[in-house]
Amino acid sequence: MSDALTRFRSILPADTEWEPVDSGESGAAVFRAADGSRYAKCVAEDSVQELRQEHDRSEWLGDRGISGPRPLEWRHVADAACLVTSAVHGVPADRVSAEKLAAAWVSIADAVRVLHEIPTDTCPFERGVETMFAKAQDVVARGAVNPEFLPEEQHDTPPPVLLARLAGQVDRRIAQEAAESVVCHGDLCLPNIVLDPDTGSFAGFLDLGRLGVADPYVDIALLLANSRETWPDERSALDADRRFAERYGADLDADRQRFYLHLDPLTWG
Repeated sequence: MSDALTRFRSILPADTEWEPVDSGESGAAVFRAADGSRYAKCVAEDSVQELRQEHDRSEWLGDRGISGPRPLEWRHVADAACLVTSAVHGVPADRVSAEKLAAAWVSIADAVRVLHEIPTDTCPFERGVETMFAKAQDVVARGAVNPEFLPEEQHDTPPPVLLARLAGQVDRRIAQEAAESVVCHGDLCLPNIVLDPDTGSFAGFLDLGRLGVADPYVDIALLLANSRETWPDERSALDADRRFAERYGADLDADRQRFYLHLDPLTWG
């Protein structure tokens, strides 16, 4: 039995066997029901608030017809919490070939556009640049930045320097966000996009704990950058960027992309 399963067994539903799965980068322990119908995410007490945010956001988005994990059960005891959700059947987009990702790319762009078209005045969750910059300030001040999350060219630069480079842009980004805010996924990387195993097209979003109203480039920047890990070369990546922009309906702003791509790694920790 894994250490994680031993630790959280008492809070997991007892009506099935649970199998540990890759915990990813969130620090949570993730388990899959033996029949594949449900997932359970368990955290220690210091992360309960974040998991509750994921519960509330997943429930809200599901009520708007966007495919994703639906909360089935919430459990909270003295030192831990557990969120049980339905499974989104399919394969994460980071686990398919470049050819299959390219075939799914239009449907992914469509799904992002539909998400971003949800009226912002209906969304009770906020993920604006002021909030996230303040979070980055806290993470940097605590020395909690994970260097593995940083772009390779920033690995040798101290996080306070990286944060200072962004600080002068915040007022401009606030103005852009006010003019063009959307409902964002908030962590739109390929592992959080599920593809249908039969059709190869978009099947749903995962990990909705950062969903909220923000600049659309919060999602666009991360998705386009992360997909570069799948595309075989820069020419393919640029072609994918062009195809995404055409389908989504935007003229890509490289400066905005860069700002949000550099801010995001400083907000985890």
